[in-house]
Amino acid sequence: MTQTRSWPFGLPAQGNASGAALAIVFAISVIVFHEMRWALLPFVLAGLLAYLLNPLVNWISSRFGFSRIRSAVAVFAALVAIVIAGGWLGLPPLWRELGRLVTDLRSILEAFAHSLVDDRAVVILGKNMDAAQIAESATSGLRDWIAQTGRATELATLTFAAVFGSILVLVLLFYLLVQGPEIVQGVLWLAPPDKRQAIERVWARLGPLLWRYVLGVLIVVASTTLAAYVGLGLVLGLKHAFFLALLTGFLEMVPVLGPGASALIGGLVAIQNATGLGPVVAYALYVIFLRLTIDQLLGPLVLGAAATLSPVVIIFCFLVGGTLFGVPGIILAAPVALTIKTSLVVLRDEAPVG
Repeated sequence: MTQTRSWPFGLPAQGNASGAALAIVFAISVIVFHEMRWALLPFVLAGLLAYLLNPLVNWISSRFGFSRIRSAVAVFAALVAIVIAGGWLGLPPLWRELGRLVTDLRSILEAFAHSLVDDRAVVILGKNMDAAQIAESATSGLRDWIAQTGRATELATLTFAAVFGSILVLVLLFYLLVQGPEIVQGVLWLAPPDKRQAIERVWARLGPLLWRYVLGVLIVVASTTLAAYVGLGLVLGLKHAFFLALLTGFLEMVPVLGPGASALIGGLVAIQNATGLGPVVAYALYVIFLRLTIDQLLGPLVLGAAATLSPVVIIFCFLVGGTLFGVPGIILAAPVALTIKTSLVVLRDEAPVG
């Protein structure tokens, strides 16, 4: 009678080998993702957009009897039209805001330095400097950095990469919208046959949560951008309100650190434009109102059940994802954590903890 070899903790040899193979595959995937993180960014963005738009494609197909490709083309054409209209209306004012921000950079830095040292002189690297001298030194340092050999080439390369990446996202999005179901089936086929049923059970529960989470994040970002522009531009009348509103919306995707950074940057501009205590107090009230509206009302209402992760876990995932994988890691941090938690809940058939 053949005996099964025993392993520590009662694990059979086959199960241990399977776990080791899974660990090796996971480690290799992490290394490859780290090395290719910037190349994978367009695929991540296109995949998220396709995932959000897929229900709309399915609805058009069932509602009007269109084929998959016709429905995908209709959705893609509508999205491209929205992007073109948004660029036509938004890029000129954004470019003007950037130009004004560069022009006013020295005065903004001086206001910030003055808020820290008042009219006193402080010793920095062995030199006595007041607020104006600190701002001048920082501005000169930035100017020298840009003038370094090869720096202009790097900036031009980044600009070209951003433009090329945007075009690539649209191309990938079109193919993902058209061939989405076939791609999903192909990925499922890669799994062992005896694991496919478990994967389908996990996805049945995870899919709606991920879709609601990603859509909720976009709604929160768009709402924050609009609210920031209304508060900063129309109510407070700050300079660079359009640029600051976009920055506030973008940083809203980073929990805790992002809103704090946007509030600090906006505060610098508010101090630079302030003629007394009134505008500063008004800006503080605006920040409090914005945070209460987004964090206590809109965020919980929009994200709802998808926000099943502890804030501590989310912050940890964002920091680790950003450190290891850059922007793609930040984008995928919460979805990956939500996937792991949901998979464990379904496979163990246990109630989630925390």
